[in-house]
Amino acid sequence: MTPKEFFKLAEEHGAEMVDLKFTDFLGAWQHCSYPIDTWDEGTFEDGVGFDGSSIRGWQGIHESDMLAVPDASTARIDPFFARPTVSVLANIVDPVTREDYSRDPRHVARKAIEHMKGTGIADACYIGPEPEFFIFDDVRYEQNEHSGYYEIDSVEGAWNTSRYEEPNLGYKPRYKGGYFPVSPTDSYHELRGEMVYTMRDLGMVVEAHHHEVGTAGQGEIDLEFTELLHMADQLGWFKYIIRNVAKQHGKTVTFMPKPIFNDNGSGMHTHLSLWKDGTPLFAGDGYAGLSTMCMHAIGGVLRHARALLAFAAPTSNSYRRLVPGFEAPVNLAYSKRNRSAAVRIPMYSNSPKAKRLEFRCPDPSANGYLMFSAMLMAALDGIENEVDPGAPLDRDIYDMSREELAQYGQTPGSLEEALAALEEDHAFLTNGGVFTDDVISGWINYKMENEVDPLRLRPHPHEFDLYYDC
Repeated sequence: MTPKEFFKLAEEHGAEMVDLKFTDFLGAWQHCSYPIDTWDEGTFEDGVGFDGSSIRGWQGIHESDMLAVPDASTARIDPFFARPTVSVLANIVDPVTREDYSRDPRHVARKAIEHMKGTGIADACYIGPEPEFFIFDDVRYEQNEHSGYYEIDSVEGAWNTSRYEEPNLGYKPRYKGGYFPVSPTDSYHELRGEMVYTMRDLGMVVEAHHHEVGTAGQGEIDLEFTELLHMADQLGWFKYIIRNVAKQHGKTVTFMPKPIFNDNGSGMHTHLSLWKDGTPLFAGDGYAGLSTMCMHAIGGVLRHARALLAFAAPTSNSYRRLVPGFEAPVNLAYSKRNRSAAVRIPMYSNSPKAKRLEFRCPDPSANGYLMFSAMLMAALDGIENEVDPGAPLDRDIYDMSREELAQYGQTPGSLEEALAALEEDHAFLTNGGVFTDDVISGWINYKMENEVDPLRLRPHPHEFDLYYDC
């Protein structure tokens, strides 16, 4: 869509406002609205100003002026405003140098794609994420000097089988028992369906939606694979749509990886494949029908997995999910069909177009632009350096001894460990200037100062149960 077509779209829908959105460093959308008659085609070159010092992880107050330059090709009619409004995504630019801003996640993704093309290995990277989430009825939390707690509730919560509900009809998914039940146990089919219809109205292609394993309203909506930048853009819309449709029904959604103790967390298994001249490059006659190139890509992802998780599992809560011995994949190995391995090769189809690797460690708290780009850079590094992924892990890990499992690496045990791995292993990300040293150090510093250190300072509620009478 060109700027001229942007204004034609607005006119066709009677839109008098434009809502400009961009993604902050951590992956959340920010926005500002403008009467559309204050814009013209030059706005798509000149941009609009905003305060970069008020955006997490970006500018200092002494150099706060920034420009958001709208990308006309991303324009959509926003489904959540009372009157017709055109939403458009923006790239961030320095107003003095007119250069793309290094910490703009969308800029990182654009550079990753150009770097990939420059290697000659591939001209397209396709990404297919499977984000999971919880739908709750109520959430309350507080943290101060003398108290700290959270409380969540859901009409589907297994803990509510005895609650007085005038009447309580039962049909609460059991802990770890929420995978694929029909209604009335799956009470959120219609709500998820409305989310999907809204996505489809915006041109997003949805493959499936279903209740997930967890009790208390865990769900999953799968998007059909598409080109990396487009998918990162869509992930922003995905979260925006799910949260707002839920709110319209008096519900709240969280993409926290582990909001419920003693039940499954929310992951975002992410599929990646490389293509060139319209031909898939990951199909071959090797293990699981894969090409040598794909095996090397797997080797790159596994070699750099611990550093990748600083972007792919980027919260302290992520490591409440990635715990050895439980449901999440923590073994840095690959396998066909084995879901306990960090990289799985889906075997649903023998079509060359379906051959891809699935990285199972990420979760939906990730910034899609940074995470997808980091995955691509790890895969390219593996291909360029012909990294051997080793032997596959095709056994049930629960039948393996500690000595046998010790042959395989494991994911970091905490956010701090993942950040340390990133600090030690990030040269593959800076190839071609895709991730700058400023982005790497800025990410590590922000996470340490705003997430790791504050959690270190606070007692945990469970510690009172463990230690109050020590």
